[in-house]
This record gives sequence, C-alpha cells and structure tokens, in this order.
Amino acid sequence: SIHGRAPAIATGLASSRRDLSVWVVTGDGDALSIGGNHLIHALRRNVNLKILLFNNRIYGLTKGQYSPTSEVGKITKSTPMGSLDAPFNPVSLALGAEASFVARTVDSDRKHLTDVLRQAAAHPGTALVEIYQNCNIFNDGAFEVLKDKQQAEEAVIRLEHGQPIRFGTDLAKGVVRNPQTGDLEVVDVSEDNQSQILVHDAHAASPTTAFALSRLADPHTLHHTPIGVFRSTERPVYDAQMSEQLDEAIEQNGKGDLSELLAGGDTWTVVG
Repeated sequence: SIHGRAPAIATGLASSRRDLSVWVVTGDGDALSIGGNHLIHALRRNVNLKILLFNNRIYGLTKGQYSPTSEVGKITKSTPMGSLDAPFNPVSLALGAEASFVARTVDSDRKHLTDVLRQAAAHPGTALVEIYQNCNIFNDGAFEVLKDKQQAEEAVIRLEHGQPIRFGTDLAKGVVRNPQTGDLEVVDVSEDNQSQILVHDAHAASPTTAFALSRLADPHTLHHTPIGVFRSTERPVYDAQMSEQLDEAIEQNGKGDLSELLAGGDTWTVVG
C-alpha cells in the first residue's frame, strides 16, 4: 500500500478474508509518522494482523532524514544542528494503545527473532513486533551495543515468561521494583535481594509492568534494553466480532440489496 497506510489496507483485508494470514511490514518512519494514526487504531481494535516494525532510527528509504525514533541531538540531512524531537518508544506506544501482543527482537539474532515471530504468528489478534535493524548506509552501528556479543551480555535483558528477569555475566544483575516509587530498577543480585527479583509475566491482564519494562532502556546508550515478548494476552478479535455481527444481521434481516441501499434513505438529485 502507500506509505504509512498499510495497517488500514490490511485491516480491510483481514476483516473480509479471515482465511488469510495478514502481515504488515513497516518501518519506524512510515509506521510512527505519517501512518501513526492507522497503527494505533489497528492495535486498539485488535484486528487479526501481524505487524513487523523494522526500526533503524532513521529514514533509510528517503536517504537519511531523522525519524520518529531518532535520538535527541541526532545530526541528519534534515537536522544538521541535531534533532529536537523526543523520540517515540514503539513498544511503549503499542502498550499504551492496548495492543494484545507486543514484542521486541534484533534482526541479527536469528534464533530469538524466529521464536518471537512464531509466537506472534500464533497470537489471535494484532501482534506488533519491533525489530531493531541496522542501516549500514545512513545510520551504521545504531544498535552495535546490542549486537556485539561482549557488550550485549551487559546491555540486553532477555524476557522469558515465568522466569526471573536476570542478565549480565553469570546473571549477576536483575530487575526489581522500588517499593517507594513503584518504578523498576536494575540491581546487582545478592542474597538479600534475590527474592525481590521480578518474575516476568507476559500474560498479566494489566500492561503496567510491561510498560515499565519498556522504559528501562537508556534511549542514548541502549543499556538495559529488554527484548522478547512484553505482553501476550487474549481479548476479542475485531474481525471475528464483525463477522458475528454480519451473520446475525443476515439471519435477522436476510441479505441486503446494494441498489436499494444506495437509492434509499436520504438521497438528492444535483441539478445544473
């Protein structure tokens, strides 16, 4: 479809052809800028779509302008003195739009990427997967800290449902909830705080903790970046509900007459 409008086109396709598996492939530019409106409404409706949002923190297709995920101060062709815009966090945005499945992965981690995509494919409703992707032409090395094996060990937090959120060398670091503020914090694991380490619950009804996890990463250094499935919950699927309404209407009233519909009700004739 045209730039940014894929979720709208896909919504119509998924609603009319429930026999299909409909996937949207989009980027941080079109999904979160010109297509932001279409994205959030697909998420809140819970249409049976799988949305892969490739995030390289730059407009790669149109040759290097800053995008809605570019960090503050980013120098690009369209921001020669540095970007002033606060960037979107796609995972936070999706959770705020009540998406029923939200995940993040890295393009170069084939095993992790495959596992996340399998879970997204099996999910009933909208699944949004943010995929960190390098743009070696206009933003090379944007995610190097997450891709370099040695650096990633201390920077990446791998989320697994039902498992304590621990990472780092020998899993020496963990995530706890601050009892005073309720915020999540990274701590060095010790005997005193080991029982306080947060256990990841991707199926929690409330998105509160998932949202807090999405805010852990430093937007500039990307240290403490969680990857994996943040949220996977079941709620009514839009296209299934719409089909039920149509079936009920046909059962009660019979099949409609398109010509009668177009000519009926409030009509007028334009003269002149």
